[in-house]
Amino acid sequence: MGFFSDLKEDLSQAVNEMTPEEKVQETKDTVEMAEVVETAPETSEDLSKMLEQMNLDSLIGEQEEKQEEKTVEIPLQAVPEDRLKEKKPDRMFAGSAMSHPVADETAVITAGMTIKGDISSQGSVDIIGDIIGNIDIMGKLNVTGSINGNSKSAEFYAEKARINGEVHSEGSLKIGQNSIIIGNIFGSSAVIAGAVKGDIDVHGPVVLDTSAIVMGNIKSRSVQINNGAVIEGLCSQCYAEVNPTSFFDNIKKVKK
Repeated sequence: MGFFSDLKEDLSQAVNEMTPEEKVQETKDTVEMAEVVETAPETSEDLSKMLEQMNLDSLIGEQEEKQEEKTVEIPLQAVPEDRLKEKKPDRMFAGSAMSHPVADETAVITAGMTIKGDISSQGSVDIIGDIIGNIDIMGKLNVTGSINGNSKSAEFYAEKARINGEVHSEGSLKIGQNSIIIGNIFGSSAVIAGAVKGDIDVHGPVVLDTSAIVMGNIKSRSVQINNGAVIEGLCSQCYAEVNPTSFFDNIKKVKK
C-alpha cells in the first residue's frame, strides 16, 4: 500500500477518536482535508502525472495573463456636437463633373470695377461693373453691368446688361428690358423682354414679352409671343410632348 493510502487510514482513525465537540469544530477542516486525500494519487506514476498537469496549467495561466496584459482598450471618441450640427447643402450643382455644395455667399463686382480674367465661384455673383473673361459659378448670376465672355450658372438674370458671349443656365433665365445679349442662350426656361441676337435653346417654356427682339432660331417646349415682340428666325417646339412628324406619319399608316 502506498504513502497516500496510509495517510487516508490515519486521517480516518484520527477523526474517529475525536470528541463530538472537536468533530463539530473541525468539521470544515476535515471535509476539506478529506477531499484533498480522496483526489490524491496512490502511486508515484499518478503523482508524476499530477505534477506535469499542474505545471501545464501554470504555463497556460501565465500565457493568458500575458495576453491580457497586451490587450489595450481604446476608448471611443465622441463626435463633437458642432460636427453633428453642420449645415447640409440645400442643393448640389448638377452641371459640374463632381457635385459640389452651393455656397450661400454672394460676390459683388461693384460699378467702376473692371476684371480681366475668368471668374469661378461656388456661390452667387452680382456683376455691376465690367468683366472681360468667362464666368463659371454654381449659384445665381445677376448682371446689370457688362460681360465680354461666356457665362455658366445655376440661374441667370440680366437687367440693363450688355453681354457678348454665350449664356448657359442650369435653371431659369430672365432677360430684362434694355438688356442686349449677342450670343446663344441655353436654359430650362426663359422670359425675354430685351434683345437677343443668337439662337435660343430652352427645354422648357419660352415667353417673349412685348419689348422682346429676337434675331435667331428658338427651340423649346412651348413659345408664348406677346403682342409687340419681334422675331426673325424659326420657332421649333422640338421638346414638346407631341412630335408633329410622328403624328402625321401615324395618320398616313391608318389611311393605308
